[in-house]
Amino acid sequence: MLRPTSKQVAALAACLEDHNAALEHRRTAYAKAGVSVRYGEQSAELKHIRADDAGGQGRWSFSSQQATLRRLDKAFGAFFDRVRTGRTPGFPRFKGRGWFDTVEWPKDGDGCRWDSQPEHPAASYVRLQGVGHVRVQQHRPVLGRVKTISVKREGNRWYVVLSCEDVPAEPLPATGVVAGIDLGVAFLVTTSDGDQVANPRHLAATADRLAGAQRDLAQKKRGSARRRKAVARVAALHAKVRRQRADHAHKSANALVAAYDVIVREDLRIANMTRSASGNVEAPGRNVAAKAGLNRSILDAGWGVFLRILAHKAESAGRELIAVDPRNTSRTCARCGHVAKENRLTQAEFACTACGHAAHADVNAAVNILRAGLALREAAEAAWREAAPFRGRRSHVVHSRNLECAPGHRLGP
Repeated sequence: MLRPTSKQVAALAACLEDHNAALEHRRTAYAKAGVSVRYGEQSAELKHIRADDAGGQGRWSFSSQQATLRRLDKAFGAFFDRVRTGRTPGFPRFKGRGWFDTVEWPKDGDGCRWDSQPEHPAASYVRLQGVGHVRVQQHRPVLGRVKTISVKREGNRWYVVLSCEDVPAEPLPATGVVAGIDLGVAFLVTTSDGDQVANPRHLAATADRLAGAQRDLAQKKRGSARRRKAVARVAALHAKVRRQRADHAHKSANALVAAYDVIVREDLRIANMTRSASGNVEAPGRNVAAKAGLNRSILDAGWGVFLRILAHKAESAGRELIAVDPRNTSRTCARCGHVAKENRLTQAEFACTACGHAAHADVNAAVNILRAGLALREAAEAAWREAAPFRGRRSHVVHSRNLECAPGHRLGP
């Protein structure tokens, strides 16, 4: 976390605003004139702008400005790709004043410097071009070599985010135990062993305070000091929920990684699962209120945050994380394999209509997930063994060992 002075806060805010100008330039050019301004053109134009505006755009790191332009180019590239493939385009939205909140310096030493005052006995500093040496409240040691430095604003707080190379792995001792995990809203995680991790529902717990803060905000006059304070209060509540959710995800993932050598989870498409069911005027949706409530519960549980953290921790600890197709995992009997919608009596109850097997629905699903993952792992290992005679030949460029079941985790031995 950064501890900037009042002058440094003003400089950081100005840095964000000036970087945001490039986004507005490209968006306006396309929206009003149908002209697509590409990265190369903007980067070349930026050189002239910096020369003519040394006290404005010229005071910031050229590399950080180019990183912002590349980020923008990537957003527009994804937009045009969605248009070509017939998906919902989602034109890149302009982030107005106060909404554009992150700037990245792509290389330590180029317009920025981590640990810029190593001789200081008690504090860490990061130097940012145009801002100066900013004090950092460092909560843990930095491992590896710093590659990129980012500064992020969250409400009234400022954070520095480091990405590092050559970070040493910290493998944990083998446990000899494997598990499948099922994500839910009643419980965040249920394992095939029957263990369950609670879902604290942080957003629901803060809902009343948040609703009051939003009502208060709606009554304030735009541009007033009181409105700015009300905006800060709403942002602070959302930020607290975000931190609570991330903290719980870290603790839950740590426990799983410490307990199991192999963890199998569902390959969930969370964005698709939480789409609105409202439909349109011609084809209105059904059970819209119930679907909206389910979407809110899924997002409050923070499945995406948890899975991302779990993948990072599993890779660092040398654990294997396998993602499997989630279809019918909650409808299949873990004892006899019978698949039927009627097997799932309620959210928590499972009773097979064929063999009578009864269990907690999430535990039954976790057992099915584990079996699917182990079968996938065994198939990949068999393919790896069969390909052994050809492994040294140049013509065989795709190896089964490179079959990935989750980011950073391979199925091969």
